[in-house]
Amino acid sequence: MGREYAGLPSFYGVPSRTDSRLRIAVLADSDTRWKWGALTARRLAEQAPGTDSAATAPLAPELDGFLLRGRATPTPRQLAEVGVAADALREVTMAQFLDAVAKSGSAGAAYDVIVLALVGGAAQAALHGLAARLRGRSRRPVIVTGYVGVVYEKLADGLLLRHGADIVLANSRHDAARFRAVYEGVGADASAVTEAALPFLGGAAYTAEPGRDTVVFAAQPSVPESRADRRYLLDRLVGHARLHPEREVVLKLRSKPGEHTTHIEEHPFQKLAKGIDLPPNFSLAYGNMGGILDRADLLVTVSSTAALESLHRSVPTAVLTDLGVREVLGNHHFLGSGCLASWDRLDAGHRPVPDPEWLAAQGVAPGDAYHRAFDQVRSRVAELLAAASLPPIAPYYTAATAPGYLPGILARHHLAPDGTPLPGAAPATERTGLRRVIRDAVRDAARGAYRHGVQRVAPVIRRMGEL
Repeated sequence: MGREYAGLPSFYGVPSRTDSRLRIAVLADSDTRWKWGALTARRLAEQAPGTDSAATAPLAPELDGFLLRGRATPTPRQLAEVGVAADALREVTMAQFLDAVAKSGSAGAAYDVIVLALVGGAAQAALHGLAARLRGRSRRPVIVTGYVGVVYEKLADGLLLRHGADIVLANSRHDAARFRAVYEGVGADASAVTEAALPFLGGAAYTAEPGRDTVVFAAQPSVPESRADRRYLLDRLVGHARLHPEREVVLKLRSKPGEHTTHIEEHPFQKLAKGIDLPPNFSLAYGNMGGILDRADLLVTVSSTAALESLHRSVPTAVLTDLGVREVLGNHHFLGSGCLASWDRLDAGHRPVPDPEWLAAQGVAPGDAYHRAFDQVRSRVAELLAAASLPPIAPYYTAATAPGYLPGILARHHLAPDGTPLPGAAPATERTGLRRVIRDAVRDAARGAYRHGVQRVAPVIRRMGEL
């Protein structure tokens, strides 16, 4: 007989249990992935639209957050900017996370759901690690994973590294079809692919305000990558501000120098802007994208997920073609959207009008459709939670299917080829007192040295090599 959940909304179709909150663990490796993972967890416990009774009141999940230790581990400032809290939040290695999951089950308070908000290699390591640690147990958590935004590169690689989860979320109808085709193309089970939407879409629909005229450029850490291309975009943005002195022009930045997101930023825009005589109507901004969009009259980007947030709110949105429409930039994803435009056209006053059918296929159409976008995944989670048992976690990549690839991925996260932690990967006890202070100081210094090397030393070495 399956578990009983008291107080769960009726759309779960699950009876009752004494503790009514879903217990969810989220493992994330960057600020954006923490945002996606934590908000996905909350969507899983939301009230179904159209249900009003007290019996179907929404549930706040009991959310344990784990930040995977690495180069992109978010800083306190980045976490505050994301603005998604957890009941508990701590930094861990992969082995320590696996140990925490195993202990939660043996203590009788097992997680109901685990959300892996990770880059592909880390997701694969977590899946193999969980398979090893939970093997033989009659009950295990439901494993959910997916993508934080537009999937424009490494589609097959990223998907196969996520195979083995019970649910692989697709952010749109378009993505769901692509994901299933990849799995079926290698003969892997595609039943885990579940259509949903980006969990952070929302906010008030765009309304023009008399006297307000604000253009926001959403920067990305690594798109474009070269200094010359990034300086070109900055010059065009500044030039747009000079051409339209009546207009507020905002450069929305992802991170401060020294901070890292999922991708490495070798040439931060704020550094490129130093020494430029910036017009008074030009400004740099940090903060939550939703707050920035509250005052935007035009969102401009190369290919940022911010474009999807903007389109969902019906804010005029332009995806730049100045550097070409290329897979490496990700703007090819917006073919057919009606949003592709150049700075020349924007300087002349053009405002793109998105194609409604494209919006619907991408899961960003404004209106009631978005509120039902998570019904399918909630139903699937409920079905899995109610099952008497779940099958063992079985990723596509194994020692038989990828013997030259998988061991290296697991080793990067200090796991053996069978998914078990390598010796010394997870200390039995966490250091405390002075030893912990010293360890944390050394770790922070190492991160700082790494980031300095990426943003300062590496570009210099490359330039020297080009001489």
